[in-house]
Amino acid sequence: MDSKQLHGDVRINDVAITFKGKQGPVTALDTTTLRLLPGTFTALIGPSGCGKSTLMNAIGGFVEPSSGAITIDGSAVRGPSEKVGVIFQQYALFPWFTALGNVRFALRRFGLPKAEEMDRARAALSEVGLDQHAGKFPQELSGGMKQRVAIARTLACEPKVLLMDEPFGALDAQTRIGMHELLLKVWERHRATVLFVTHDVDEALLLADDVRVMSHAPGRLIRHYPLSQPRPRAFSRSGSELLDIREEILGLLRPQKALAEVH
Repeated sequence: MDSKQLHGDVRINDVAITFKGKQGPVTALDTTTLRLLPGTFTALIGPSGCGKSTLMNAIGGFVEPSSGAITIDGSAVRGPSEKVGVIFQQYALFPWFTALGNVRFALRRFGLPKAEEMDRARAALSEVGLDQHAGKFPQELSGGMKQRVAIARTLACEPKVLLMDEPFGALDAQTRIGMHELLLKVWERHRATVLFVTHDVDEALLLADDVRVMSHAPGRLIRHYPLSQPRPRAFSRSGSELLDIREEILGLLRPQKALAEVH
């Protein structure tokens, strides 16, 4: 096994998250226990407002659990870490930096020699197919290209855990297909532990090793679907298992079914 696969062991133990609301405490995430094995790709799916992004933000160290604990490779998460990379739906690129400049900026925290910083940034852009666009500013790039820059910026930092919060939600269908192919390609190469938050059932089933389904708010995990089908995957009558899982998940996401599961 590649040494990189020995890192990125994420453990969420009895974690619940409550925020203060105007009318009292609001439970954003019900008690949740989950383990993400090193090098695996897990999709997290559920209705809007169920706590998917809250859980992801807790793993990233941006939100503190009200109870329970989160560890990565045995160390408690107490804030943002270099081990964890995050990619959001909004690209969060600096408009005054070029594509190369945006990737280099992320590397500044490592205090690398300028030549090494430049080499790593260029290599990351090349990996996502943007080496010919390194000198362009964000406003000169399409939505898909901006997200490629965001992926390159994160990959350049070599995270052990990659958190993705609906990263392709703003892209058109054709661009999303290309981004799916790109993501799987770079994931196969780097083997970071991925938690991929999405509303799209098809996207989850085409990309992930495991799909975890959350209930309506306050969210908790209600189903686990391990996927053994080889990639690339497609929905067809010959691949009826995927179609069956898809229908089952869609059923769980319907309000009446989800409420029945919670109660």
